[in-house]
Amino acid sequence: MTLDTYRPRRSVLYIPASNDKALAKIGSLACDAIIIDLEDAVLPADKKAARDKVAGILAARPERRCEMVVRINPLASEWGTHDLLAVAKAEPDGILLPKIGTPRDILEAGDLLDDNFAPDSVKLWAMVETPRALLNIGAIAELGRDPASRLTCFVAGTNDLVKATGILAAPDRRYLMPWLMQLVLAARAGGLDVIDGVANDFRDLDAFAGECAEAAAMGFDGKSLIHPAQIEPANRAFSPSAEALAGARAIRDAFARPENAGKGVIALDGKMVERLHLAEAEKLLAKAAIIGA
Repeated sequence: MTLDTYRPRRSVLYIPASNDKALAKIGSLACDAIIIDLEDAVLPADKKAARDKVAGILAARPERRCEMVVRINPLASEWGTHDLLAVAKAEPDGILLPKIGTPRDILEAGDLLDDNFAPDSVKLWAMVETPRALLNIGAIAELGRDPASRLTCFVAGTNDLVKATGILAAPDRRYLMPWLMQLVLAARAGGLDVIDGVANDFRDLDAFAGECAEAAAMGFDGKSLIHPAQIEPANRAFSPSAEALAGARAIRDAFARPENAGKGVIALDGKMVERLHLAEAEKLLAKAAIIGA
């Protein structure tokens, strides 16, 4: 993703399409993205009614930069295809596909969108929450290099991965770590954003902040959330720190000095700094400007 198309996704909040009270608060939330959920948070008997509400929800979206995504039911389910086509007509920023397993799952969804004339602005996000998806993650991520696939973002489905594999859901997530790092690596290879999974205990904000800091250090772009109280810690953790911004400015300013013009490597505060560090610094400063950090 280039800075021209950069959208912050530090905080990505799930809101059930059936929860009118939560939906009414969308305009006041400071999260970067909202996922209107038609899948796990909606009972089977309520699926159709929830789907029918999506167009109205998106039509009333706030006039702020908050990205609006809808998680549909799996395409293989009795609701999935109907969800996809109905949601596409409402033109959300993205459609989140759950339970993907292979590149074909992304391509089939994209074909349905193309065949029904959904605008190119409707992107696809993919939940990585099954062992099969992890085994195929490199091939799935490669679709991110083809704009025609519409794929733009991965979301880790950590609860489903724990359930599907039988690993222990340890507080430090030690048994999930190898898969999470694999997911980040694949996302970067495909030029995709990648969002960490949810933290289930929304009352323990100290533990949540620590998990966010860890995810940011691992390379994730943001965190998926289940409660508005988690928004501020996520935004803080995935924003550049004052120290990082000061370092980036120092690198930029050092390379701008006349004596360093044309140099590929310079010394700064006793450290070797290359042009690649300048590119990283400029990218960090540009992103900080976009999010207002």
